[in-house]
Amino acid sequence: MSRFGGVVLGRFATALAARPVAELVFVAGLGALQTLAFVATAFWLVQFAAVALLAWRVGLASPRRAAGLGLIFGTAWLGAGTWWLFISLHRYGGLPAWLSVLAVVALSALLSLYLAAAMAAAARWRGAGGPIGACVFAAAWLLAELARGVFFTGFPWLATGYAYVDSPLAGFAPWIGVYGIGALVAGLAAWLGFSLTGARRSRGPAIGLVATLLAGALLGRVDFTAPTGTLAVSLLQGNVPQDEKFSARFVPEALAGTATQLEQARGELVVGPETVIPMLPSQLDPAYLAAVLTRFRQPGRAAILGIPMGDEEAGYTNSALGISAASEALPGGAYRYDKHHLVPFGEFVPTGFKWFTRLMHIPLGDFNRGPVTAPSFEVRGERVAPNICYEDLFGEELAARFVPAATAPTLLANISNIGWFGDTVAIPQHLGISRMRSLELQRPMIRATNTGATVVIDHRGAVTAELPPFVRGILEAKVEGRSGVTPFAWWAGRLGLWPMWALAVVVLLVLHERPPLQPRRRPA
Repeated sequence: MSRFGGVVLGRFATALAARPVAELVFVAGLGALQTLAFVATAFWLVQFAAVALLAWRVGLASPRRAAGLGLIFGTAWLGAGTWWLFISLHRYGGLPAWLSVLAVVALSALLSLYLAAAMAAAARWRGAGGPIGACVFAAAWLLAELARGVFFTGFPWLATGYAYVDSPLAGFAPWIGVYGIGALVAGLAAWLGFSLTGARRSRGPAIGLVATLLAGALLGRVDFTAPTGTLAVSLLQGNVPQDEKFSARFVPEALAGTATQLEQARGELVVGPETVIPMLPSQLDPAYLAAVLTRFRQPGRAAILGIPMGDEEAGYTNSALGISAASEALPGGAYRYDKHHLVPFGEFVPTGFKWFTRLMHIPLGDFNRGPVTAPSFEVRGERVAPNICYEDLFGEELAARFVPAATAPTLLANISNIGWFGDTVAIPQHLGISRMRSLELQRPMIRATNTGATVVIDHRGAVTAELPPFVRGILEAKVEGRSGVTPFAWWAGRLGLWPMWALAVVVLLVLHERPPLQPRRRPA
């Protein structure tokens, strides 16, 4: 850093130290600004800079003050990145605007308590900073992200690593996954941030960042998978307005539109979005269901369609039906995938929150969970593994399907309905999440959604075909299946996230140390 830059930074630091409220506003701004990188991932350096500047302030703070900085940073981060929850609560759920805003802020603040605890730990145990202090910061950051992604069913949306799908650090994805990338970023950013608190500037952080970027670029060139074949797919995007999707008045029109798209689709595999058929099979006209089954039980044709299943006695599931000539021999006459990772408040009501869901007019229910290691749907030699909506946030659960390797999926299929959140950043955010799964597992991902993003993603995380969001259409494309297992799929499939938990705890236990005492100034 230049002498001029050091002077400017020093004066800015003095100004912040003299005005604690200004420091909180500054940190909140950092938390909100970094969400840009989760929408336009070319701006990943913005996220890195935000974490580095947070670490700079934490490196000068007491543990109590650092906890406050972490809470403010995290609340602004999640609030700015998931404000679209307001749309589902207010526009479609009927909650008053003030209560919807309060719910989003409260959720963001509660989930940020993990980051608050992590920053308190980093301030207490970082020692004199440097690379050791950066490792402590990274371990604390990793524990906070794991806690947010696992506890109370988990909400890992906006996990740090998702900002880096278009950076050289994406090369680490098939090795250490999204949480590992997040820990790397936190450590490098903290090394830089802590260096800003000393009188002498070190080139170590810059050298470390460049070396890590080069390593990521080289590791990303390693192929753990091989092509298995090409499949022609038709991905449906119905663009059904969310306020009409489950309305008894408009369901017949939606069913007719789906029937037309199924007739027009030319692919060997046709995939429809989550609840593309928004009624239970028992509620459908038998002729409608029979026509769908007949169409895709022909040789060379297959379909995966989102539909709710079950009854009052057995319970209900958010499901996908796989229909092909071979599936007729399966129990029930079709392949069936039942969603495992359910959405709180959307698909089950947490204990003690019935009062909250009664205020909303969203069709809610307590769904049954499907198995984690569901079998794949076989189509022309490819093993297609469905996942529904935000299940693709949980890479460790998808990795469990890769054990044993001989029956591992060759193709992932996400069916979603993000229409609940309107024309917002939720669409590109979810696309980035799917791209990270393709990077971790080196598998292509096809996405059929109601309003977008309906795309084909290759095994390198690149979008190779897409429909514009919020149009009705069919994406006709080809996708190449892959076989083989990445290191991430191998260890996460067998051990889940436990290696990450263990690594973070060991680093904290081994490397933690107290910051050096500052000499007391004598009164003049």
